[in-house]
Parts: sequence; C-alpha cells; structure tokens
Amino acid sequence: MKLTKSLILGSAAMFAGAGAGAGAGAGAQAADLPVKAKAVEYVKICSLYGAGFYYLPGTDTCIKLGGYLRAETVFATNGVYDAANAGVAAAHNRLSNYYTTRSREDLNIDTRTATQYGVVRTYFDAAFTWTSGGYTGAGTTAVNGSTAYSGNAVGAAGTGSIAGGSLGIYYAFIQFAGFTFGKAASQFSTPWFNYPGNTFDGLPGGGGYDAVNQITYTADFGQGITASFSAQDQVVNYTTNIWNVSGATAAGLATGAYGANDIGATRAPDLVAMLRVDQAWGLFQTAIAAHNNHTGYYGVDETTGHPGDKWGWAGMLALSIKNIPTGAGDTINIQGVYSNGASRYNFQDYMGTTYAMYGGTGLAGAYQSLGIGGVSDSVFVAGAGQELTTTYGFNGAYTHNWDPHWVTSLYGAWAAVRYNSTAKGYICGAVVGTLALSSGVGGCNPDLNYAVVGTATYWTPVKNLTFTADLSYTMLDQKYAGGSTVTLPVQAGIAKPAAVYELKDQNSLTFRLRAQRVW
Repeated sequence: MKLTKSLILGSAAMFAGAGAGAGAGAGAQAADLPVKAKAVEYVKICSLYGAGFYYLPGTDTCIKLGGYLRAETVFATNGVYDAANAGVAAAHNRLSNYYTTRSREDLNIDTRTATQYGVVRTYFDAAFTWTSGGYTGAGTTAVNGSTAYSGNAVGAAGTGSIAGGSLGIYYAFIQFAGFTFGKAASQFSTPWFNYPGNTFDGLPGGGGYDAVNQITYTADFGQGITASFSAQDQVVNYTTNIWNVSGATAAGLATGAYGANDIGATRAPDLVAMLRVDQAWGLFQTAIAAHNNHTGYYGVDETTGHPGDKWGWAGMLALSIKNIPTGAGDTINIQGVYSNGASRYNFQDYMGTTYAMYGGTGLAGAYQSLGIGGVSDSVFVAGAGQELTTTYGFNGAYTHNWDPHWVTSLYGAWAAVRYNSTAKGYICGAVVGTLALSSGVGGCNPDLNYAVVGTATYWTPVKNLTFTADLSYTMLDQKYAGGSTVTLPVQAGIAKPAAVYELKDQNSLTFRLRAQRVW
C-alpha cells in the first residue's frame, strides 16, 4: 500500500511539474478537458393560436411562417389578372400574346403575444413575382419609314417589355385591443374577396383582394357577430377615374377614356362600416363606404379654377351558405353592390376601368368592330361641377366537392355602369365631335354592362399541392346604337390603322392553368 501510494503521489508531482514548464501546452491540455455546456433553448410548440405556431426562444411571442409557391400560364391575354379587354391584348393581332406565364413565391409571417389588453398580433405578407414579357410600347420608326415593334430592348421609347421580377407587399399590419393599423384587407370586402369560386381576377360585383392602408376598430359581440369601423386610404386602390371631359382627346376616347383623368390629391380617407355574422351555417355581411371625389383643376394651372368636392358612397350585401345538401363542403357565395361616385367598390382594384376590344365586322366600309367604354367615379367639364357615376352589380359561385381530391366551381358576375343625362351630354359631345360618331348624339350612350361566366376545377393529389384549370368568358355590352361607327386616328401602340370602326359588343375567352404548393 505504501508503495502504491508513493507511485501515485510521485506521478501527480511529475505531471504537475511538466505542466508548469509547458506553458501554452498546458493550456491546450486544459481546454481539451470536458466542461459543462450551456443549456440549449429548444423551440417549443405554441398551442394557443392553432397549428403551426412556435415560441420565439426566450420570449412569450408565438410565430408562424407560411406561404406558397405558384406557377401559372394564362392563355389569350397579355396579363394574368384580367381579361383581354384593353391594349394589345384586346387588339387581337401580331402584338397580342397567345399566352403569358408567371411564377411567384409568397412568404407570410404571423406573430402573436398575449398581454393584459388581449393579443397583440402582427402580420406580414409579401411575394416575389416573375412574369413573362410582351409588347407594350408605341413602336420605333425604322429607316424605311415603317414601324418596328420589338420586345428586346428595355428603357428605350416605344419598345416592349421583357420578362421581369417584382416584389409586392400585400399585408403589413398590427392588431391590438380591437384596432388594426396598417395595410390590411378592406372592411368592405368579404372573406372571399373577388374569388367566390374562381382564380380569375376580373370579376366585378364586390370589393377586391388588394389590401389598403387603414385604421380600423372591430367590436366583437360574441356568437360570431362583429362590427368594424374603418378609415382607409382611397388612392389608388379605391378610385377609378375622375374625367375632365374638356380634356378628351381622340387617342384617349379610342381607348375608352372619356376625358383627361383629373384626380386631385387626397383630402379625406374612405370611411367604411361593416357588420358580419359568421356561423356554422355560413356568413352574412353588409357594409357601406363613403368616398370623397377631389379633382385637380379645369386647366393647366390653378388660376383656371376647379369643381367642388363631392362625396360618393357604396353599399353591399353578401351571403355564404356552407355544407348545402349537394355534398359535404359544398358552398354558395354571393354578393351584390350599389355605388354612386364610388365605382371601385364594384369594379374592384384588380380590374381595368377603360375598355377597347376589337373584333370582326360585317358592316360595309368598316375596317373592324370595336367595343369601347369606361368606368369612372365622376365626370365634369370646365366651369361645371362633378356628375357622379352610378354602378351596380353582383358576383357569385357554386362550389362542389366531388371527393377529397377534386373540386369544381361554377361562377359568374355582372355589373352595370350608368351615367346621368348631364354626364352623357358631356361625353357624347366629345365622342361625336372628336370621333365622328355616325349616328350623332342620338345614337350615343356611354353606359355599359360587363359580365363574366366561368368554371374552375381543382385537383389536390396530396395535401397542400393543387393543380387548377380555370376557363372564363368576359362580355362587354356597350350601348351605342346598332350600326354606329367611329373614325379613329392611327393607334400606333396597338398597330391599328386610321379607319372607320363599327361600334359593337365584344367578348374575351381566357384559360388559366396553375400549380400551387402551400406550406
């Protein structure tokens, strides 16, 4: 035992002495010895707000990440949002795309924190988008005097557009103690927005998807009953056109613009009140909005004067019925809108508001047929006040679930634009005097109806992966007298010649194929 003890003590003394003389080597040996690691903060599931939420490490804030990746092709239009109802898409010539493609990655971030005032929530949604190009300009003059159309150059006047990317900020808001601050869906819009059963964006008859800056208070009465009161931005989302008809030009009238767009700066937000009842059987919603129409000047400077401001309004009713007898999960969504001086609440913000659609003609002496028309909030002429434009319409859809993987919807929309007699006098004076309307003032009527019917089928082979086919047929019902003609100047941007055109109803057929993975 004494020998063993002596050996142990001697060895310890030897290593201690070696360590003292080793300097840096001793430090390296010490670093190699095992040490106690710091505690790891694992990400914990937050079950307070539904699936997908996690606690941010070291905080009491829960976060959820989501989004989708989408690829789609739309046939017979130059855009992916709307029908071929204006510009080169509606010219139906060699400058019109047979198809347009788009890819998009969307990211949304949802955070929630419980406080003594209730939940504090922030929500952000943005998308990176890449869209194929097409001809958009007015052409360039070649050395032989002809017009050269090209989509290869960027930035030069008169050239087309190549494919390009963009970043869109869809939502960015804070919710606290019943208030919403920031960019969120309009309280006027229904939960299905302008998509009662479709992916096609161009349905009138209700508020749209595009979010708007706002301050909103929502009162929750329980039992699924809520009421919201909102002050929201009105430009550009919720203004169509304010036309100074005294500034009408032949080039503008040929595109359905019945004057110079004379929108002034913002003076007042749109005021929206909404009541919603959300139950197991479905949903009922009603809303009303007030919209201030504020113009620029009659002429080129402030000494020319201006018309006074004029408030418009819009009202809506909406109904959704769930789990109807035709099948589990089947739904009917429908909404209707009436507006006076607030047309964007009917012709929602993803829709164009000036129409010039070309087609064939059997009228002797006419080069082609043309359907023109436009949507405005108001019109005026120099020295006079604003005349508010009336619109009304509806949209709806029936959606049927064949099984857990296949869904089909039938959808439709119809809307009307009506100008009062004074406004018609302004517009018709410009059309007859500038475009030489053959039937004269007696055959002039700028009113129009706009309708869409369609069907969409969705196939979801696995969870959160959906393939869609959506076919839509759009109709422009213009009200000019039958057989009327107009004489247009050269439309260089769409390669239409100076000629006589028959005014006639037009239509557009578009077809969308989409693949989307939600995560």
